[in-house]
Amino acid sequence: MSQAPESLDSTATGNETVETRGDERVELLRADTNHDGKTDVWVVDTDGDGKADLFQFDTDGDGKVDVTMVDIDEDGTPDEVVDGDGGLPPEQLPPTVQL
Repeated sequence: MSQAPESLDSTATGNETVETRGDERVELLRADTNHDGKTDVWVVDTDGDGKADLFQFDTDGDGKVDVTMVDIDEDGTPDEVVDGDGGLPPEQLPPTVQL
């Protein structure tokens, strides 16, 4: 993954808590981009308005969040990018059955 543009606040402290728009956590999308059976991308709405404002990525396939981006004002441009889960680890889903 490329580095964040200089205009974004970026830290490499790991597990730093990031500000979101609310306290709710409604996952809008989970994706397994490399087809290994583990989620690689989480898209989350933290204020219940149906718009994504928290994006988390597993960039190395270990099942853990490596990068968290937050779009607080929901304008399509990340307001903060942090290394790690940003203090907001994804909720664990029960196993699914593929038919």
